[in-house]
Amino acid sequence: MNKSIITSGLAIALVLIGFFLGNVTIKTVGLFAVSGAITNWIAVHMLFEKIPGLYGSGVIPERFEDFKSGIRTLVMEQFFSEENIQRFLADNNQPLQLDLSPIIKKVDLAPTFDSLVEVVKASSFGQMLGMFGGVEALEPMRQPFIDKMGLALENITQDPEFILLLQEELAQPDVHQDLHEKIKQIVEQRLNELTPKMVKDIIQNMIRKHLGWLVVWGGVFGGLIGLLATLFKF
Repeated sequence: MNKSIITSGLAIALVLIGFFLGNVTIKTVGLFAVSGAITNWIAVHMLFEKIPGLYGSGVIPERFEDFKSGIRTLVMEQFFSEENIQRFLADNNQPLQLDLSPIIKKVDLAPTFDSLVEVVKASSFGQMLGMFGGVEALEPMRQPFIDKMGLALENITQDPEFILLLQEELAQPDVHQDLHEKIKQIVEQRLNELTPKMVKDIIQNMIRKHLGWLVVWGGVFGGLIGLLATLFKF
């Protein structure tokens, strides 16, 4: 059950018990506990919801631009800084592991065969090709050529020398900067999609259940203050 409801319920119960028993101490402790619990509950509620007439309420949705800026700073300066990207890419202790086979299989290699045909047509073999059925005579070679080209590309990308060259290229400063800019664009795009309500919901899901303890301690300290008030007759 909700901690805030339990605390407020117990405080109200103390007030009722003190009232029916005619016990001023119990009633005062209960009243102060109710006051502390409700005050803190309102404070928690005011963080997330705008209350007309109460200045400062709804601070989280009202200041959502500041929260977005904080998220942007955290992501780009702490996680994806250029130094972190450079350190990650330049880590020579961890060899770069690449498997580009799935990507190569999805690439349309037909244009490479078309380019080969154009080269043949433009060469001195073009006229000779016309004597043997023209371009159509090369068409049966299309799929075998594409299969061989795909296999050749896979072999190239798995070659240690290619991997080393790629790793050295990725270690260049301009690559870090380009990658940093692309990550920044992605983060900016996602942050621009956020609305005040979305920011409120994100933060609320993260911390609201923990803020319930403010209500609990508000009731506890309120009750203690009430007890002191009766003991010292303030």
